[in-house]
Amino acid sequence: MRKLLVLTALLPLSVQAQEVPKAVMQLHQKLITLDSHLDTPASLDLPGWSIEEGHDVHSDYTQVDLPRMKKGGLDGGFWAIYTPQGPVTIEGFRKARDFAILRGVSIREMVAADPANFQLALEAKDAAPIAAAGKRIVYMSIENAYPLGEDVTLLKTFYDMGVRVSGFAHFAHNQFADSSTDPSKKPRYGGLSPLGKELLKEMNRLGIVPDASHSSDQVLDDLLALSTTPVLLTHSGCKAVYDHPRNIDDEHLKALAAKGGVIQMNAYGAYLRASKPNPERQKALAGLYAQMREDAKLSPEARTALLAKRQEIDRLYPDTDRPTFDDFMAHMLHALKVVGPDHVGIGADWDGGGGVVGMEDVVDLPKITAALLKAGYSEADVQKIWSGNVLRVLAAAEAGKGK
Repeated sequence: MRKLLVLTALLPLSVQAQEVPKAVMQLHQKLITLDSHLDTPASLDLPGWSIEEGHDVHSDYTQVDLPRMKKGGLDGGFWAIYTPQGPVTIEGFRKARDFAILRGVSIREMVAADPANFQLALEAKDAAPIAAAGKRIVYMSIENAYPLGEDVTLLKTFYDMGVRVSGFAHFAHNQFADSSTDPSKKPRYGGLSPLGKELLKEMNRLGIVPDASHSSDQVLDDLLALSTTPVLLTHSGCKAVYDHPRNIDDEHLKALAAKGGVIQMNAYGAYLRASKPNPERQKALAGLYAQMREDAKLSPEARTALLAKRQEIDRLYPDTDRPTFDDFMAHMLHALKVVGPDHVGIGADWDGGGGVVGMEDVVDLPKITAALLKAGYSEADVQKIWSGNVLRVLAAAEAGKGK
């Protein structure tokens, strides 16, 4: 351990890309590394895109694939079934349910298509043997419980599919909970709705970890008061570093830890610090994203054209004030200072908006290990942060189910 600290002592905290010492790289590759929020399942359904092939984040903007996972030493994580918030209506619920089930099927198909490299994990104890076999670990999660409609028993269908972590809301209020970022800026329920409380009971009964990311502080209060097992924040940050609704304050951080919970640190730039306004870029990107939503089932040709437009936007209106690796580490080191290495992990939001200057995709993940060692954390601490803590929470959910 002393040797590793000496090797990192000469590096700045923001370890430059490809400059992680060999000994640290070897340690990083030895650790079981899990990211608790991978939006990569959205890439699986892109026309002509394959998880088996290496991609360039600056060309197609994806951040996770099998070659890059191997290069960056990412053993796996929680692959998210993310459903955008739609109308809280019977028709909206039906469409969201069908979409979510098909996205879950895409994850399962990824595993089935390459059993030599991917394996579904259903319990906390599954992670170590999968990693030891040189395979990527595939836990499944739900981001936004909206597709469950008003029938919380539908969660059992997703549990049977493999889901072991579930959130409640996303960018807007829904039938289960208040969002931290609803456009109204006003609470609807003041926390969980009555239906949301029933959903929490079903999560606890099945052994699914409750995820408070994206939900309001009041929802977190309700989860901490009512959940029979620890709560996870799969991809969040610290209000003390940057006061954004998606982040949590130190009081909530301590309350989360007191109940055995864990905050997994986000690398979504807009939640890390304020950036200089770039209205022309935002307007251009908004138009591009609207076009992508209108043509949800893209042809390979249409996707190529959209990527070219995105690259042109980057050329005409460059983002010159992007948050950096130092900004990401500022949130992580603050959380570690407040609650210690037993209650902090990593959920960078890859392929869902995560990534910062100096850590653009999963190839750069060894820099986190180097920075943690540089900050004085031990190998045992780093292992907890990379996977031990989130697996402990999952194991607690398993032990508490049915009670």
